[in-house]
Amino acid sequence: MSVLRSRPVLRWLVPATAAVAVIGGGAAVGTFAAEAEPSLPPRTAAQLLVDLQTSRLEGLSGTVVQRADLGLPPLVGLVPGNELTTMLTGTHTLRVWYSGPDRQRVALLDTLGEQDVIRNGRDLWTWQSRTNTATHRTLSGDVGAGKPAPEAAANLPATPQQAADLALGAVDPSTEVSVGRSATVAGQDAYELVLQPRDRASLVHQLRIAIDAERHVPLRFEVLAKGSDRPAFEVAFTEVDYRRPDADQFTFNPPPGVTVTEEKAEPPTAGKHGHDGPPTAGKPGHAESAGDPKVRAVGSGWTTVLVARLDGPLADGKAPATPAAGSVPDVDVSKFLGGLAAVDGDWGSGRLLTSRLFSVLLTDDGRVLAGAVTPERLYEAARG
Repeated sequence: MSVLRSRPVLRWLVPATAAVAVIGGGAAVGTFAAEAEPSLPPRTAAQLLVDLQTSRLEGLSGTVVQRADLGLPPLVGLVPGNELTTMLTGTHTLRVWYSGPDRQRVALLDTLGEQDVIRNGRDLWTWQSRTNTATHRTLSGDVGAGKPAPEAAANLPATPQQAADLALGAVDPSTEVSVGRSATVAGQDAYELVLQPRDRASLVHQLRIAIDAERHVPLRFEVLAKGSDRPAFEVAFTEVDYRRPDADQFTFNPPPGVTVTEEKAEPPTAGKHGHDGPPTAGKPGHAESAGDPKVRAVGSGWTTVLVARLDGPLADGKAPATPAAGSVPDVDVSKFLGGLAAVDGDWGSGRLLTSRLFSVLLTDDGRVLAGAVTPERLYEAARG
């Protein structure tokens, strides 16, 4: 269970449409250049955890930069223009505003346009400048204070607070917790909390969370892969203002000529996952299938492996008939599989995708196994 489960400020909503729709471009490399290390009174890891639990945030606005360098092989021809593959590489810039658990806004910026996601009470708006299109959804009644929208937890974190909330779910006996070096982030002095897996089969070396020394808000989140001193994934404030934003920031004013689509409200999610919080996918040791019987978790802690059964074999190079297949345009599965390493063993045969932080095994009999683990751990899970 996350140590922040009861703390609403770290559960503020950045809807999933913001997390998966980041477009290429953004801030220049070097945004996260280290500043002089400030001199701060010593604090233990336990004290920093308490700081995170007990802090209160009335309002916030600022600029967030996200950078991913996962060491992925080229995914040429898989899904042209797909936003998820873009999200996994490069540097991206976001503007964020927070004014309580039911008022948030994120603007994703690039050189060609902007996408906004705005929550104002139960109203959720998204807008894309490139197409001048917008969608509106009325959130269900259970998405209230401290409860994100149902889809919010299933995607890459868009802010240091989201990332910290997910990562701190890993604080259990499989995790070593310590204090790192102090730092200056977005002009604020900060302590650094370090989480490190004890299991050597994990590809994660450390998670580092920079915490504002005065307000105890996460300002930077970094994931380091084993064998590297450069973050494979990081999200950090480069500017931050703790004043409550004006109410006008959370009012959607449709620009001239916009096309608005009204979406159906989501059904209540309380009880769907066995608790009142969001699904815990992405938390080491708490992987869930979010109601999908085709997905199961093998193992626990940092070395959890997710196993999915597709509706058809991959050996013939054809796309399996999964329920979501119709929503993915022009997937050239044979070209993608041909670019992956062929592997086999007493578990069977298939193709292997590796990066600095995760491995994916696609077996010829139609299984997909993935985790932040070594290929050997995937093979162990495949035998079962």
